[in-house]
Amino acid sequence: MIEKTSSGAKKVEKRYDFILLFDCLRGSPNSNPDTNGPRLDNQTMFGLVSDVCLKRKIRNYIAEAMKGVPGYRIFVQKGVSLETYQAEPYQKLEALKDKEKKQKKDKVDKDCISMAREYMCREFFDNRTFGAVMATTAFNCGQVEGPVQITFARSIDPVFPEIHPITRMAYTTEEKRLGTNGETEMGSKTIIPYGLYQSYGFISRNSTGFSEEDLAILWKALLNMWDMDRSASRGLMATQKLVIFEHESSLGESPANKLFDLVKISKKEGVEFPRSFSDYNFSIDEKNLPKGVKLTVL
Repeated sequence: MIEKTSSGAKKVEKRYDFILLFDCLRGSPNSNPDTNGPRLDNQTMFGLVSDVCLKRKIRNYIAEAMKGVPGYRIFVQKGVSLETYQAEPYQKLEALKDKEKKQKKDKVDKDCISMAREYMCREFFDNRTFGAVMATTAFNCGQVEGPVQITFARSIDPVFPEIHPITRMAYTTEEKRLGTNGETEMGSKTIIPYGLYQSYGFISRNSTGFSEEDLAILWKALLNMWDMDRSASRGLMATQKLVIFEHESSLGESPANKLFDLVKISKKEGVEFPRSFSDYNFSIDEKNLPKGVKLTVL
């Protein structure tokens, strides 16, 4: 059981529920790789952003904001095999080296896996935050369930993708240049004019070492992650509100759905097609906030 991170910070014991509100202006917040257009609920035309996309943004922010800080490396990242990182505890921890000498690699005992798992949580922020499956290579580091879970985001209102034709003066190949009689190449870009998205998050008591310090950095990442991930295809994206419900206990004082129902978002009167966050009414019914739950809005 991991009680502290490498920094010595106390691990999170309370339960938290939160709502992340972010928007996208003239862009595609999370393109579907099959269609290269914005993700949609095809029955309702509400926009979607996957939980995987949101966690990628958090990871990218942490990688930059905490670069070089012990305990804040990122396990799942571009261009690196997971096996490379999973080999580390078996190479660096003397206790594991000694055990490996006494047994075959395909029979690493539970103590070895436990030590390797604790190392991987201590070293990598995303492992102790979101959890990880680390038992699929020759270097078995076990599996951890992360205390932080985030849902798919869905837009508050339906979004309507627009396909905009674009041209390019340069040619892809010499063959195309010679065969087009000097005409430019055509392409297209699919965007939504505007969308306000809402995602739900949950944080529970953990055994990974996720600490109070980690929690503070997670809040910063949720507020600032879009500034670390700019792209012309995603347009202008920003976090508009982060609503945090902090419980007094690890079990919580209220079901999450009842807390989320206290947050009201609706289009302002006379607004048919929202084009900014200011086109919405945002309110929280604080009078009905359950006893033992603290509300913070960032």
